[in-house]
Amino acid sequence: MKLTDFDFDLPERLIATRPASPRSSARLLVAQGDAIHDHVVTDLTEWLQPGDLLVLNDTRVIPARLFGHRTRDSGQGPTRAKIEATLLEPRADGTWSALIKPLKKLKPGEVVVFSDRLSATLQGVEDGQGHLHFNLSGDDFDAALAEAGAMPLPPYIAAKRPADARDKTDYQTVWAKNSGAVAAPTASLHFDKALLEALAARGVQFTHVTLHVGAGTFLPVKVDDVTTHKMHAEWGQVSAKAAQDIADAKARGARVIPVGTTALRLIETMARDGGIAPWEGDTDIFIYPGFDFQVTDGLMTNFHLPKSTLMMLVSALMGQNRVRRIYAHAVEQEYRFFSYGDASLLLPSQKSAKPT
Repeated sequence: MKLTDFDFDLPERLIATRPASPRSSARLLVAQGDAIHDHVVTDLTEWLQPGDLLVLNDTRVIPARLFGHRTRDSGQGPTRAKIEATLLEPRADGTWSALIKPLKKLKPGEVVVFSDRLSATLQGVEDGQGHLHFNLSGDDFDAALAEAGAMPLPPYIAAKRPADARDKTDYQTVWAKNSGAVAAPTASLHFDKALLEALAARGVQFTHVTLHVGAGTFLPVKVDDVTTHKMHAEWGQVSAKAAQDIADAKARGARVIPVGTTALRLIETMARDGGIAPWEGDTDIFIYPGFDFQVTDGLMTNFHLPKSTLMMLVSALMGQNRVRRIYAHAVEQEYRFFSYGDASLLLPSQKSAKPT
């Protein structure tokens, strides 16, 4: 398997920089078996069956992008340098790993001021990442970060416009609960309260898992032989209740459909580490064609970057040739791509036909 097997031509105009409004008005491509149908997200009520279980990732995106300055004394007096930091994850020693620009303008021991309330000291540098020790912790840190930080939009959006106040709502799911992600589980952004209520009335069931999406989700694949690619690790948890909900769905023959590749990767990690049971830890599972799915019966997901690990994942679920046809159709019909774009419902099997 070569990286070029997962490439396709995508016109730049199809890359979305703002989400549909309202959320559930986004377009929905439904691929069931070999058939492709064009819908909108509210039509999920027509395609999901009573008893289907949607697995939702309840991670909360933190406003991880910070802009500040450091001050240094010189022969000409105090000098200031602008510093940008994108928080990645907390470390065991109480510091945060962060991408810092420009890292060369900051020395260990220097303080970066992000706001009147929030500052951090550079403790050290490792593997191109800075380790920042903040002046606040706990709820005080969360409150100051909420005031000073901006949403860490994906690079392909951030290159076109800065994050703003709208993104603090747009780039967060309506059920976000557990803080720790620096990227959103974007397929979940299409759900609003009205759609959730309509699906519940249809008899669709829900369960929540947590996978804190890391910045590594945007890292490019740099090897030509994709089987040698090493995935970044992300922390996740499947609670006892979620595991029981999944086991019950399987026992009654219902479909388990994760919303987003993050939820899918987590439940498939769980299944490999001990079957359908509570699970917690770091997962670096890499899903590409030939993968044997243990739990997943379908997937709701957005449209992904060429040559990305997520293209490999959907190709594993649906088959490479079918995914090529799905993406060709999406481009031809001008679906909107990537994090703020439209959605797809991928159902590899024809066993559950569309209801009348």
